[in-house]
Amino acid sequence: MNSLSEILLKAQKENRAIGHFNISNLEQLRAIMEAARKLNAPVMIGLSEGERKFVGLKQAVALVKSFKEEYGLPIFLNPDHSHSVESACEAFDAGFDSVHIDLSKLSFEENVKGTKKVVDYIKSKNPEISVEGELGYLRGESRIQKEIIKIKPEDLTKPEEAAEFAEKTGIDRFAGAYGNSHGISVNEQELDIERIEAVRKILPEKVAMVLHGGSGIPESQIKEAIKAGIANIHINTEIRTAYAEALRKFLADNPEETTPYKILALATEAVKNKVEEKLKLFGY
Repeated sequence: MNSLSEILLKAQKENRAIGHFNISNLEQLRAIMEAARKLNAPVMIGLSEGERKFVGLKQAVALVKSFKEEYGLPIFLNPDHSHSVESACEAFDAGFDSVHIDLSKLSFEENVKGTKKVVDYIKSKNPEISVEGELGYLRGESRIQKEIIKIKPEDLTKPEEAAEFAEKTGIDRFAGAYGNSHGISVNEQELDIERIEAVRKILPEKVAMVLHGGSGIPESQIKEAIKAGIANIHINTEIRTAYAEALRKFLADNPEETTPYKILALATEAVKNKVEEKLKLFGY
């Protein structure tokens, strides 16, 4: 099976993007895997620090491994937004086969130092593991925002800094800020496509570009971002929303039902449909 770096590079050349979907439970994972199998698409499964604490590191590794063996698809487990060197390395040591270290709230120098420490540690253990670093400030949270998110010019990634960051850290994936934000905001997000293109031109070819906060971005902009060089798109809030809305509807319509697999069936199907929709948008 090809490495994640090889799959991302191939996707970029084909004007596609690999979907990264976050999970909090088995039902969401099953839904994502069924959609991926239907479209024969590689996927990344992500767990934030909060999601990892809830599911369990070893448990997440075991669950994803079981689906990988059964479905025979390229599936990669990623510790989404690890905010410390220890958190990123802990996930890798538990068996995650991709890593995301996010020290973007620190100074450029501190970000480089911490990210390089993670890269050096992981590459010394397994050079095939893809490591993602992040530069630029993404506002918002993975939920439906009730307030307007104002993105400031200083939040955005500067192409020259992106190139310097990639060179000094040795990362395989680069996550930047291009007008995207976490969650679904009241005001429609507007990506700076020219900035994405500029970063792509200056980054080493082997470094894949990642777009976080993919939920709520208009389809037309997602397509433009992929053409501009984005090879990996993160979706979380739309997964959570589809799951929660379907769950609430079922419970409202069936207040006496107590059987978990019946209660969760509609929510699982809703996530599957949402993931399938996104994978098609990403080129699969």
